[in-house]
Amino acid sequence: MSQRVFADCSTSIAEFRANPARVVREAEGPVVILSRNKPTFYCVPAEDYEVMMRRLEDFELAEIARERLADGKTAGGRA
Repeated sequence: MSQRVFADCSTSIAEFRANPARVVREAEGPVVILSRNKPTFYCVPAEDYEVMMRRLEDFELAEIARERLADGKTAGGRA
């Protein structure tokens, strides 16, 4: 069964270990690290990671607001 890859750039774990900074610099974005041709982990530049975390937090806060509104409460938590 194949796995979906969420990066435009990939490298072997051996190449990544040899010079991780070069791999990230040359990729100019997320890199999927492969072991035996299967995705093992992603290396994401700090700036991209910070954006992802802010978006995730926004999504979680929006979900809380939707739940409160569905319960008849205001976004501030009071009915």
